[in-house]
Amino acid sequence: MYGSEKIPDDSERTAFRKAEKKYKLYYHDTSKSSKKKKQPKPVDLSEVLDFKSILESYNQNGDLPPGILSLQSDFNFPVFSLESRTGFYFIPGALSVEEQCQWIRESLTTFPQPPNRTNHNAFYGPLHDLFLAAKEKKVLVEEGNGPTNLESKCNPSDNYGDVHGWEFYEGHTVSSRGNTCKSMLASVLLRKLRWSTLGLQFDWSKRNYNVSLPHNKIPDALCQLAKRMAAPAMPKGEQFQPEAAIVNYFGIGDTLGGHLDDMEADWSKPIVSMSLGCKAIFLLGGKSREDPPLAMFLRSGDIVLMAGDARECFHGVPRIFTDKEHAEITPLELQFSHGDDLCFLEYIRTSRININIRQVF
Repeated sequence: MYGSEKIPDDSERTAFRKAEKKYKLYYHDTSKSSKKKKQPKPVDLSEVLDFKSILESYNQNGDLPPGILSLQSDFNFPVFSLESRTGFYFIPGALSVEEQCQWIRESLTTFPQPPNRTNHNAFYGPLHDLFLAAKEKKVLVEEGNGPTNLESKCNPSDNYGDVHGWEFYEGHTVSSRGNTCKSMLASVLLRKLRWSTLGLQFDWSKRNYNVSLPHNKIPDALCQLAKRMAAPAMPKGEQFQPEAAIVNYFGIGDTLGGHLDDMEADWSKPIVSMSLGCKAIFLLGGKSREDPPLAMFLRSGDIVLMAGDARECFHGVPRIFTDKEHAEITPLELQFSHGDDLCFLEYIRTSRININIRQVF
């Protein structure tokens, strides 16, 4: 029985789990009847590595903290590595604000499009144009329970015709029928979007790549960016071949538990990981969950590479910061503050997106 399971105390938790608990978002206890906004509990961030500050100091006087190295590269900005984690590379501010906005747009509009799969596929089937449906305040309705009058504005968009068992409708046509059909607001589905897969499709149930699943190649612009950014971590004389990518979407309170990315054939090739949106804490552990992890900030535009020995290190994201003081997305807010971009601004103010690109074979 779930209720009788023993909750481990700190002495029984692994070092990685203790760090996750330390940085996770917790709220002060408040009365259920209280109308006051929940307040997050303070968290000690004094031990979190801050590569933005490290970069600023390095650019000013060439100083680096103990254990941090700067690599020679063809970039016009530094690439940092860790003495204690061979194969791990951190490139702070690698993407311009314009590039960040480009990949935020793509992550919300293009990347979740079929044949790419998302976490919604298992229940709703492939959903076309989810972001647009959310913007237009549409409702997803179970097929056969949709409005009976399918004239003019009541028609589901042709773009949504391939949804298996579910269709998007104008919100007012559904609300007029009361609670007689199973439905879900597109805006809620957008907020519940947790992942999408590009290129070769990852089968989460079997934890491997299923080459038989329909898929499109990774967009060329993303391929070229990944190849360029992967260069510092690549074996000499070889070029990174992007074959698959997983896009993770984080909202308030979301976390990514400690794990290994171990389904690719050649671990000498890096995972190229791009951060977009709200600032996060990234934990980089060792080859055992008992190894105390290093905590570091990830900001929008940062890129992390993990290759070789670093591929065997447990890692995760215990926290994203969505409050104005800590999210650090002012440049994105300014860029998205006009016209049709306001819908992207509304989303990214409380969200983080991570695009991680892999060479599978």
